[in-house]
Amino acid sequence: MSSASSALRLSRAVVFATVCGAVSAGGHALAGGGLVPFEVYLAGVLAVLASAYLINGHERGPAAVLAATVGAQTVLHQLFERLAPVAGGEAPHGHPAPGMTLVHLTVAALTAWWLHRGERALWLMIRLYGTPLPLIRLLVTVPAACPMPAGRPVSTPEIPTCAGRTVSRAVSRRGPPGRFS
Repeated sequence: MSSASSALRLSRAVVFATVCGAVSAGGHALAGGGLVPFEVYLAGVLAVLASAYLINGHERGPAAVLAATVGAQTVLHQLFERLAPVAGGEAPHGHPAPGMTLVHLTVAALTAWWLHRGERALWLMIRLYGTPLPLIRLLVTVPAACPMPAGRPVSTPEIPTCAGRTVSRAVSRRGPPGRFS
């Protein structure tokens, strides 16, 4: 595997893991679970990063991105639920209620849609960059020592003047600057 493809895989995995981790940690805090400690957040993001790096060897479709996002959200939710301290000393949430499951699936679907749009845009740029346009091919094949055609002198056409016409609200500042003494 080339270093360019490794860098691309790693950068895609970093974006995926960061987005999934931020959405899960934010949702955990907003749902009353309290702030996720940095160490727990980092462990979750690194776990998602490792799995995302393994599966992203090529462009993924919307179903694959959705499945990966739902899986990442589930893993991160379980990790944050078990390792993050609960605000106010309450007991952990336990199994999610149907409403919590619906919120997780909705957020995962929106995140997957957004990530898939980015994935499509990235792969489109890669395909466009890898396929030179016909005009660029033409410019590349033209010899560098090509003689330029002799130019003609450029003549200035007569511009019609509108003598005596002034546009309303126009400021006329012709002439040298006035003295301010």
